[in-house]
Amino acid sequence: MQTVAFCEPDKYCHKVLKKNWPEVPIYDDVRELTADRLIRDGIRPDVIAGGFPCQDLSVAGQQAGLDGERSGLWSECARLLGEVRPRYAVFENVTNLLTGDGGDWFKRVLWDISEVGYDAEWHCIPASSVGAPHRRDRVWIVAYPNGNDRRGRDSTESHRGKARLELRSGGERQPIQSSNTDVANPIIQGLQGRVHRRQDKERQGEHGHVRRGSAAHRQPRKNAWDVEPNVGRVANGVPARSHRLKCLGNAVVPAIPQFIGECIWDSFG
Repeated sequence: MQTVAFCEPDKYCHKVLKKNWPEVPIYDDVRELTADRLIRDGIRPDVIAGGFPCQDLSVAGQQAGLDGERSGLWSECARLLGEVRPRYAVFENVTNLLTGDGGDWFKRVLWDISEVGYDAEWHCIPASSVGAPHRRDRVWIVAYPNGNDRRGRDSTESHRGKARLELRSGGERQPIQSSNTDVANPIIQGLQGRVHRRQDKERQGEHGHVRRGSAAHRQPRKNAWDVEPNVGRVANGVPARSHRLKCLGNAVVPAIPQFIGECIWDSFG
């Protein structure tokens, strides 16, 4: 895939993006970004992807939810999904999105996706599933049009396990079907297959603990990442260290969106 645009407010992140994608435009406020603006700039994306802010959803925060100042930017993601109408959209956040406020946060996400004419499926993927030496569990949501889209794609009405919603008595929003297992969509099937194969490989490569004297030593795992050296959170002498740490903290594990992208790419035929 070719990256055609970014939307990012942080100026230090702009430097990182411009270093790696010098020719790709960066929009700095999702609240002001529209499909019309993208079209005027000659940009018509097939896929949009975003990890909207998690600070109001994370168990480490105050959990203001999707009405919070930062995580509330989800509404802008849903708006862009309806305006841009890509073939696929990929959204990422902390797993507490699924259970926060008794599950109402995620009901709202599914409702917003459904309201603009899309279905969604999701899968929780920890960093350890792609060989990282830490868990960092995140939920990944893949959305696609619930009928023929503007490019004339085949209808997806036959897919099982979709996020269908309706208004129940009293106007309460409830999911009709919210299973993310046993699905027919090739994107999620491929995603689940890759995760399971990686987990099987990790289990096969795990040798457990071996006692040597009074200490327990862990033998190296096959196909696993090496642990990065400990440079400390203050890391004296490292330029822009606080900004770098913030970028790392906000980043996803690249191998996960990579194989989600590969599954999407395969579906294009």
